[in-house]
Amino acid sequence: MESLEIAKKFLGKEINVIIDRPLGTKHPEFGFVYEVNYGYVPGVKMPDGEDLDCYCLGPDKPLDKAEGKAIAIVHRFDDDDDKLVIVPSGIEFDEKQIEEMILFQEKYFRHEIIFAKKTPL
Repeated sequence: MESLEIAKKFLGKEINVIIDRPLGTKHPEFGFVYEVNYGYVPGVKMPDGEDLDCYCLGPDKPLDKAEGKAIAIVHRFDDDDDKLVIVPSGIEFDEKQIEEMILFQEKYFRHEIIFAKKTPL
């Protein structure tokens, strides 16, 4: 649960991400292919000792870095390694769309998607 508390601090904020697993690359240990750009927020240490992971949704080409808004958290129930969902400015995805895009990896984990609360008008 510690990773969820860290990730929540970034919801709704603009984030710079280093992409270490670009779209189309294979996971070095498990061999699945990354269907989206996947990276991390440098300097934000998580309970696993690694930086805060991010799914960077929207761009359809491999990237080495990304900037966008953290619209959601993928909260894993059995693994204290939550992920941010980052999208470029002006792009939104609903829960179903996000689930479809991250299924390649999250199908192995019980999880939920937590969105930033909408501000009333």
